[in-house]
Amino acid sequence: MARRSRPAEPGRARPAPGTAPPAAERARRSGAGPPRGASARSVALDVLVRVEVSAAFADRLLDARPARAGLDARDRGLATELVLGTLRWQRWLDWQLGRVSHRPLAALAPWARALLRLTAYQLAFLDRIPAWAAINEAVELAKRRRPPGAAGYVNAVLRALAAGPRPWPEPDAPDPVEALALRTSQPTWLVRRWWARYGPAEAEALARAMNGTPPVVVRANTLRASPEAVRAALAAAGVTAGPARLAPEGLVLEAAGDLRGLGPLEAGLATVQDEGAILVGHALGPAPGDTVADVCAAPGAKTTHLAALMGNRGRVIAADPHPGRLALLRAACARLGATIVEPRLGDAAALAALVGPVCDGVLVDAPCSNLGVLRRNPDGKWRRRPEDLAALAETQVAILDAAGGLVRTGGVLVYATCSLEPEENEAVVAAVRARRPDLVPDPLPPAVPAPCREGPALLRTAPHRHGCDGFTAHRLRRRA
Repeated sequence: MARRSRPAEPGRARPAPGTAPPAAERARRSGAGPPRGASARSVALDVLVRVEVSAAFADRLLDARPARAGLDARDRGLATELVLGTLRWQRWLDWQLGRVSHRPLAALAPWARALLRLTAYQLAFLDRIPAWAAINEAVELAKRRRPPGAAGYVNAVLRALAAGPRPWPEPDAPDPVEALALRTSQPTWLVRRWWARYGPAEAEALARAMNGTPPVVVRANTLRASPEAVRAALAAAGVTAGPARLAPEGLVLEAAGDLRGLGPLEAGLATVQDEGAILVGHALGPAPGDTVADVCAAPGAKTTHLAALMGNRGRVIAADPHPGRLALLRAACARLGATIVEPRLGDAAALAALVGPVCDGVLVDAPCSNLGVLRRNPDGKWRRRPEDLAALAETQVAILDAAGGLVRTGGVLVYATCSLEPEENEAVVAAVRARRPDLVPDPLPPAVPAPCREGPALLRTAPHRHGCDGFTAHRLRRRA
């Protein structure tokens, strides 16, 4: 009996000698992204491939690629949903696809793997488009990639997946931690840490919350308007907003859609900022007339909040070692009217050597693993490895130790990360306090709500407990 021919391996064939690849393929290879007029799914596919192949950041690509392709607001929203949803559920989707594919997904070309994932995400989570239409578009996208026979493979896998009973079976494993990680689409190493720290029930709650879609929260810029006035301005612009649960300046937007061009934000009446991030500013609690330093300041959301808490009276020295990011800080200050901010190019050590221990308050919003903000940056969980935590902690200790040289006697130092992991938080503070015994825990100000306090001097927020991103902040005071 004749053997059935298989579709060619997705993405493995090369053009014939002397044949130029199509324009869309040339654009993809050059990194330019899909051409103008591309569909939302084509843009999403391009972003997912870039994230995997080039370790690019999904949020930055989503800031640029949809506009470059000329997508309208609705299609930009669809492209964003497809990218972030696929990244959130990537491991679970791979397990489901593996049930119906005769080839290991790891053996496929990146574009084929990404196309299967994003279409499987549509089939599982989005109901606005019929399954047949989603599959047909995936096949059409596959036809534009080499080799042409790959479209048959994509079609067969997706049709087999769509034909299965709903809901699709849940993955399982003999190891309960592995089973939970599969079901919630998280890295096993990370779930194992949560399981050991919080126990099975809370580990599952956290894992599921980290895959949720976060609310859109803005901070009313009290330098320009009260929260009530900002809420009214948003309503006049067609956006309904309600008060946030934890942060007094926070407003939660309902069905906000694309925020580009939203008048109250462009006018500097508000800026996008999660409640957990807003509370970090309240943990420092600077007063009007203070001298404050923010040593990891860009892109400026926390810096401008400090200026607002000070009523634009005093001095905020805002340092960052990256010129491009410092430009973002300057733009944020100009838009929000934070006139007391002094941008400085450099790191904490350079700033301490320049100005010395003159600050009433210092904020260290340290570079970290970002494992507390996986709802917003789900590509981070596939990028990080356990060994990253120790390497990050070395940098964090160096920054915090240097920042201690900016604090006057009696002044306050707040160390914050968007991570819940102890190596980046408690261990860093302990290491610096061993070097600087004059830094002691200091009670958080009353503006930090009780549900977010883990002890007198420690702020912690988590999505499964508070509905906001995962932030940790330690408040220290320099005693005489």
